[in-house]
Amino acid sequence: MNRTDTDFDATPETGAARQAGSVLLLKLGGTLGVPLVALAAAFGAGALFIAAIGQDPGAVYARLLGGTFGDFYGFGQVLFKATPLIFSGLAVALAFKAGLFNIGAEGQLYVGAFSTAWVGFTLTGLPGVVLVPLCILAGALGGAAWGIIPGYLKARFGTHEVINTIMLNFIAIALTGYLVTHVYFIPETIHTPRVAAQAQIPRLEQFWPAFRGSPVNVSLFLALAAAALVYVFLWRTKQGFELRALGLNPWAAEYGGVGVASGIVMAMALSGGLAGLVGVDFVMGYKYYYEQGFSAGVGFMGIAVALLGRNHPLGVVLAALLFGALSYGGLVINSVVPKELVEILQAIVIVAVIVGTNLFGALAVSLKKRSLK
Repeated sequence: MNRTDTDFDATPETGAARQAGSVLLLKLGGTLGVPLVALAAAFGAGALFIAAIGQDPGAVYARLLGGTFGDFYGFGQVLFKATPLIFSGLAVALAFKAGLFNIGAEGQLYVGAFSTAWVGFTLTGLPGVVLVPLCILAGALGGAAWGIIPGYLKARFGTHEVINTIMLNFIAIALTGYLVTHVYFIPETIHTPRVAAQAQIPRLEQFWPAFRGSPVNVSLFLALAAAALVYVFLWRTKQGFELRALGLNPWAAEYGGVGVASGIVMAMALSGGLAGLVGVDFVMGYKYYYEQGFSAGVGFMGIAVALLGRNHPLGVVLAALLFGALSYGGLVINSVVPKELVEILQAIVIVAVIVGTNLFGALAVSLKKRSLK
């Protein structure tokens, strides 16, 4: 008896192929759909909040958009706000890829920023071509050294990195605060001496006058270069593949010859090094000194950036631009609606991403199980 088209479509092989295709579509939806749904949910809830206080949501959002992307000054402010978020987002994302939850980016960036400033105001006799790279390297090494501590503790003793990094945040902030207020004390200030003139990096307004007045500086290009290097490392090198394997299944990775302990330490060191570069933007390109409390929670915001960016370097850059726009946009619309609106939008984005990720992940696992039956 000849098999009809309907009979052929109903074969187990075809059904399995369809379910495999459905799993692929769900994964794609999780990668692209979750962030978009999260943004729609956030701005939809924000519109309800704006309407509840008697304002026009369309007019408020138009003002926010015009103030952030409507001219080069506003766009420069967005880029300036986004630059440290790229570093901290990459730091958290790289750790996530290795199966680690680095909540210590805040402490790591404090140590890195102070290290950057210390080299800048101590080695004042060096020329700029030497001092600028040294300051950048000092920031990366300072953050990496602070990241190695929880990495080693987890690799050696099995202590959870979340607890370790949270505690180390307090220590880093207290330690750098002590150094600023007691060792390198300037009366009536909470900052270090200024870095040498040759350690300062230019602002973009020096090359593009349209950015005049905005503090965005060439550290933006360092952040973009860091994102490109993280991509190459994770997806084009043996060590990056091993870290991703470690994050997917540490037992299988170890069985395959991956050094779990060394991988954990390396991942936390690299993560801390990326966080330590946050200080380059503030110390070398903006205020030209280290100031206690300068980060305003950038290390913690890196978690949200990494989540929204799906732990991919390109996604991190785009998410950092979004949060940078929201951060500066809060100042733009502050005279119309409370600045807390921005915090509400950020919180809803984070919650929606977490819920959406879990939902898509559960659906993908369910379909995968069905396809194997």
